[in-house]
Amino acid sequence: MEKVGIGVDVGGTSIKLGLFQPDGTILKKWEFPTDTSENGTHVLPDIADSIRKTMEETFQGKAELIGVGIGVPGPVQPTGYVEVGVNLHWREVYPARELSELLGGIRVEVGNDANVAALGEAWRGGGEGAANAVLLTLGTGVGGGVIMNGEIVTGKHGLAGEVGHIHVRDGETEPCNCGAVGCLEQIASATGIVREARRRLAQEKTRDSGLRALGDKLTAKDVCDLGRAGDGLADEVMETVAKYLGETISMLCMTIDPEIFIIGGGVSRAGAYLLDKIKVYYDRYTKISQNRGRVVLAELGNDAGIYGAVKLVLG
Repeated sequence: MEKVGIGVDVGGTSIKLGLFQPDGTILKKWEFPTDTSENGTHVLPDIADSIRKTMEETFQGKAELIGVGIGVPGPVQPTGYVEVGVNLHWREVYPARELSELLGGIRVEVGNDANVAALGEAWRGGGEGAANAVLLTLGTGVGGGVIMNGEIVTGKHGLAGEVGHIHVRDGETEPCNCGAVGCLEQIASATGIVREARRRLAQEKTRDSGLRALGDKLTAKDVCDLGRAGDGLADEVMETVAKYLGETISMLCMTIDPEIFIIGGGVSRAGAYLLDKIKVYYDRYTKISQNRGRVVLAELGNDAGIYGAVKLVLG
């Protein structure tokens, strides 16, 4: 009888799932909309129903489900306890325990979604083969995950890897969504890049830039694309972004010294244009040794979460 595992990446908009062989070969992936109504009480039953349906349609009872890994938004305690999952409207949930009960006692393991994505990238993505890696995801916010000796590092309170909320900028006055000020997320996220560009446009009202004509439609992609194309103001914004990312990576290098730093998320689609800028500042701030972690781009895209989630149960 064939043995398989399932990885689940739970997001506020959609839930992605992947069916894998024990060696990490993906057999099938699918997704469905997240139903967050009634305080998110439908999320886990919907996942269980989808898993049962897919297993029956795919194998007609001729395969063994050895386990399900699940990545969820929000800090996950070592006990599997999730105090709050804001985007899911969860409060005080044990996702692994509850999903296991819904699936008749099947083994289920849970992790924070960013940490799980880091595990996926270290296993089968940009950091393939690395036992020690850090992932920085540059999306709507800035997430992160730390992998040491092949295992997710959560810390005592589930806060390890929250690199987006490392303080990097003194003098910031606007608050971050976390309540602090000067967080990396306020600069290096897609939202932060747009904010940075609008600030620069307001400060330099007479300076010519292709960003100015975009008005309220301005996106982080526009800033990256125009910067790459030679727009001076856009390029200066991305230089600022790279400076703070390079500084943060340097601090992480000096703290945990991983083999590799992986840059993912939507902003990472800027590719070598952004990566080369980050490396300049990383090198500038990390002079102590040339023997240090490399900085690379993520490779799994939106599939990192399902790869990392299933790795929780495949070992």
